[in-house]
Amino acid sequence: MVKIAEIELPDFPLLLAPMEDVSDPPFRALCKEQGADVVYTEFISSEGLIRDAAKSTMKLDIYEKERPVGIQIFGANLDSMLKSVEIVEKSNPDIIDINFGCPVKKVVSKGAGAGILKDIALMVKLTREMVKHTKLPVTVKTRLGWDHDAIKIVEVAERLQDVGCAAIAIHGRTRAQMYKGEANWVPIAEVKNNPRMHIPVFGNGDVNSPEKAMLMRDEFGLDGAMIGRATIGNPWFFKQVKHYFETGEHLPKPNMEERVDAARRHLQMSIDWKGERLGVFETRRHYTNYFKGIPNFKEYRTKMVTSDDSKDVFAVFDEVLEKFAHVAFS
Repeated sequence: MVKIAEIELPDFPLLLAPMEDVSDPPFRALCKEQGADVVYTEFISSEGLIRDAAKSTMKLDIYEKERPVGIQIFGANLDSMLKSVEIVEKSNPDIIDINFGCPVKKVVSKGAGAGILKDIALMVKLTREMVKHTKLPVTVKTRLGWDHDAIKIVEVAERLQDVGCAAIAIHGRTRAQMYKGEANWVPIAEVKNNPRMHIPVFGNGDVNSPEKAMLMRDEFGLDGAMIGRATIGNPWFFKQVKHYFETGEHLPKPNMEERVDAARRHLQMSIDWKGERLGVFETRRHYTNYFKGIPNFKEYRTKMVTSDDSKDVFAVFDEVLEKFAHVAFS
């Protein structure tokens, strides 16, 4: 069993990574149904929360069925981060997670996300003060370092633990790498193998198959896997990994009925949550993966991602189910 503070999780839990415009309540609900053990919100700007910006406050919406759920915030200003903790607490999440890993320029340029990897002392100070400021467990998601020459993740993780961080998820790339090249899990294993570490150490980056998840568990000895891009349009990934762990065999891929049902529910939940226009627009990124590997599918996919009216998208789903009902997925 793995524990984040008092939250009990199964051995080698699978965590849905916080992804901008992806890890919203509709998608989290689908992932939870398919076996995600912990889900995280999209990252939320502490400055946006303080200003009561609609886009930021909307991301605080969480639902009982998705627990345990972590709300992730980012920022580099201590006062703003502490004020945002007070706002986040009102949503009653199970975990508050700090984003010290986002490599995107608009975040980094403000010294937040992975930008803070240039100032480890501030990273430690922010974590310490946030831990003092809340009774909720505070966790951290970060990267190996700013660049290859600045990888001090073993020391950094130990320092974060020592100021009260309850768990750490580490993406196996530096900020300089962005999302290029292969993720390096060796330094993450070094964090886990540090005899002073006693909090859970989760690996992140390139967990894109059940075999990779098993490698992270058995060869690298990590406490769990945080999974991001492999789940987009593929909430079944969690179930597939767990089935592989239990049986050593691959779960059959979802059939067309299951795919259409998930896409349909995803779109409807998105519309219910954020309205017609945004619901239609922000679900588009998932369709390529929902319907991956189907021959002669281009015209249907094009309709799905160009239609602005949900009625048209739902009609395409019906058409697809009728035309491709018997497609076998290898």
